[in-house]
Amino acid sequence: MSRIGKKPIPMPKGVSYAVEGNVVTVKGPKGTVSNHIPAGVTLATEDGHLVVKREDDSKAAVHGLVRALVNNAVVGVTNGWTRELEIVGIGYRAELKGKGIVVFTLGYSHPIEYPLPSGIEVAIDPKQTKLTVSGIDRQKLGQVCAEMRSLRPPDPYKQKGVRYAGERLKKKVGKTGAK
Repeated sequence: MSRIGKKPIPMPKGVSYAVEGNVVTVKGPKGTVSNHIPAGVTLATEDGHLVVKREDDSKAAVHGLVRALVNNAVVGVTNGWTRELEIVGIGYRAELKGKGIVVFTLGYSHPIEYPLPSGIEVAIDPKQTKLTVSGIDRQKLGQVCAEMRSLRPPDPYKQKGVRYAGERLKKKVGKTGAK
């Protein structure tokens, strides 16, 4: 039995789910999130909790995965997900252009415009070096943050670039001068 798969998912008030074919849709106060469910895995409600069940042990590989995806959807539609990014470097900054575009100045010869997908919101602090990315779909949020980080990944020598808040980098030593 999967240790994660057999944990029940608490269903807060105002959250409902519907299974149509192989897609589960979770609705809550913040919105709706849909996820694909592989064949052989079913969802059932027991004692106010959502339980993920599998047909047989051949579906053990996806049992915990489905439970984690549905749990992420339930947490997303109730509380939402947030991720913080930090921009480190002289002259490096980000600003919002309208509602759906983030403009990054990252030391290139041109500013980079990043259009935000639907359901993702960004808040930028007054110093323009900290971004708070939020949304209800955890996978989409993680993908957006990874794409923003890839615009200028942290440099191992000078530690400049876009990084996750709290990310620990291993600093490399530069080359030594010739004598």
